[in-house]
Amino acid sequence: MKTIKALVLTVALVALQTSLAHADLKIGFAAEPFPPFSSKDAAGKWVGWEVEAIDAVCKAMNEKCDYVEVAWDGIIPALQAKKFDVIWSSMSITDKRKEVIDFTDRYYKTPAVMVGAKSETYSIDNKNADSLKGKIIGVQTSTIHAQYAQKYFGSAATVKVYDTQDNVNADLVAGRIDLDMADSIALDAFLKTDTGKDFEVKWTAPPDPIFGYGVGGGIRKDDTALKERLNKAIGAVRGNGTYDTIAKKYFNFNIYGS
Repeated sequence: MKTIKALVLTVALVALQTSLAHADLKIGFAAEPFPPFSSKDAAGKWVGWEVEAIDAVCKAMNEKCDYVEVAWDGIIPALQAKKFDVIWSSMSITDKRKEVIDFTDRYYKTPAVMVGAKSETYSIDNKNADSLKGKIIGVQTSTIHAQYAQKYFGSAATVKVYDTQDNVNADLVAGRIDLDMADSIALDAFLKTDTGKDFEVKWTAPPDPIFGYGVGGGIRKDDTALKERLNKAIGAVRGNGTYDTIAKKYFNFNIYGS
């Protein structure tokens, strides 16, 4: 009887350990819409390029992934508090962020731009803050674009910070700011809308350490095994053509970068 009980207990423990080992992987998305990367459709389902990309990565890992929404400006503390396992939300890999979290290999890299009204002319120079003297630049909070605008133009221009990129765009349309600085793809999506038709790219920022090393998945520093699995899956998705298939649905250029 004791032998049978011991066997049953052993089987139960193995089953529990297996269940824990294959617990759902929780993916953290910024709750704010950021098309074409991630946003919700009319049914409340997450859609967009990053959503399809992480779905492919999860499939390559043989993982069931769940999405967790969190405000962008609290997304790193939420990761550290173990509310989810991976930040997959257009977070640039920077030396400053690497002081507190780790990152997977990059999964895309695109430049930063400033967008303004077609009717206005600018001679923007990051070596001369006075080139935007008296202007108002809109940026989303806790982003590399906010850091960059403040560093290079903050002494002469007003850098106005918003909680979401949608609100930056809305104030540009309303005329409350002169320029909108963000990722080139996110602003390209805005320019293609009816509300963005009167605006255009005024300037593309040159490479800078602030912009980091591309966009990667944010993970806790001690999750080394997860990092290895994610990197292997990202490599597999890029290697088997799935990455390019998904990217071509949204972009007509190489989003991975050089």
